[in-house]
Amino acid sequence: MKKLFRLTQSGVDELKTELDNLVAKRSDIADAIKTARELGDLAENAEYQSAKAEQDRNETRIADIENILQNVEIIKKPHGDSKVQLGSTVKLKSGGKMKEFQVVGTVEADPLSGKISDESPIGQALLGKKVGDRVEIATPTDVTAYKVISIN
Repeated sequence: MKKLFRLTQSGVDELKTELDNLVAKRSDIADAIKTARELGDLAENAEYQSAKAEQDRNETRIADIENILQNVEIIKKPHGDSKVQLGSTVKLKSGGKMKEFQVVGTVEADPLSGKISDESPIGQALLGKKVGDRVEIATPTDVTAYKVISIN
């Protein structure tokens, strides 16, 4: 059974852009390999080994992105639902601190940008909550209680 990857439309667009850049990079890598080959013995040629390793990384990432895009399920922004679900943007308040998270699929998760995976402890704690609900979020250092202020 194929695995479905859940992404927002902006996540799909970002992957398509990355794929285009990686495909365009193929000719540069091929040129680097050709130049390195001309330097002599391939067994002891660091430039050649480096270029081949770069080619392997590039091709692996291309294959990964193509697989994701072939098996993508686009997350629709929830409309009028009062509960946190996949695609929701949630504003939380604790004391005087405000935090905002968007609940996304694992491929698109980027905690530093406020995009939290639905499978992460924070994402799981938020799913199903309503405005006014209290949610406890555990971090490696402590547990903080937040109040759900809004859901978009």
